[in-house]
Amino acid sequence: MGQIDLNSDLGEGFGPWSMGDDKAMLDIVTSANIAAGGHASDPETMFATLGTAAARGVVVGAHPGYPDREGFGRRVIPMAPAEIGRMVAAQTGALSALAQMAGTAVRYVKPHGALGNLAAADPAVARAIVAAVAQLSPRLAILAISGTALEQAARAEGVEVFSEIFADRAYLPDGQLVPRSRQGSVLHDPDAIAERLIGFLESGTMPTIDGGTVTLAAQSICVHSDTPGAVAIARGLRTRLTAAGVTIAPFL
Repeated sequence: MGQIDLNSDLGEGFGPWSMGDDKAMLDIVTSANIAAGGHASDPETMFATLGTAAARGVVVGAHPGYPDREGFGRRVIPMAPAEIGRMVAAQTGALSALAQMAGTAVRYVKPHGALGNLAAADPAVARAIVAAVAQLSPRLAILAISGTALEQAARAEGVEVFSEIFADRAYLPDGQLVPRSRQGSVLHDPDAIAERLIGFLESGTMPTIDGGTVTLAAQSICVHSDTPGAVAIARGLRTRLTAAGVTIAPFL
């Protein structure tokens, strides 16, 4: 069954407020995508999350998103690709500075929410994000939705890229995520989620919302920390995958 990483989007609160149980998730996952001040977070939340991740030995990545806190970064904000690149650079740079203070380092970049979905579908946006990441540091990798424009753009530019699938999201036949506005887009049953992902690791195919399958490749599985029951989903998934002979380890 091989090896797989478990990641989660964390640090998405503000000060004392958190969107999920970050400390519990950091006991389960092997990589953490930490909000970088766009769709969520602030310097203290970023620093605290980075410190906890470092103490747990969890690899950290930047999770830049649209500056849309009211919409939690899940609405597209009209921006030119070059503007998006600068936004990603600014947020990643800020998180990287705090990571240094927290005794760790940002190893990769994963766009959040609507930005991630746009980068998955729009080659110009994907290229802008890849260019920004490459200019920041040749040591930074990209974590991209499997089979998308962002993955392809990173490979074309020689930027190290890893691909992810989602434990708690349904898929369209083209490999894109089902929009959250559509019924059935978010999955909740820990047992059904684990069965689906064990099946994916065995076959390389993911069930789609229309009853078919799509072929994908991935080095990481994401569990969204703000999905209801996220900790139970992540813990159950890790237990089931380990029992099936899968090694859980960071992709970096």
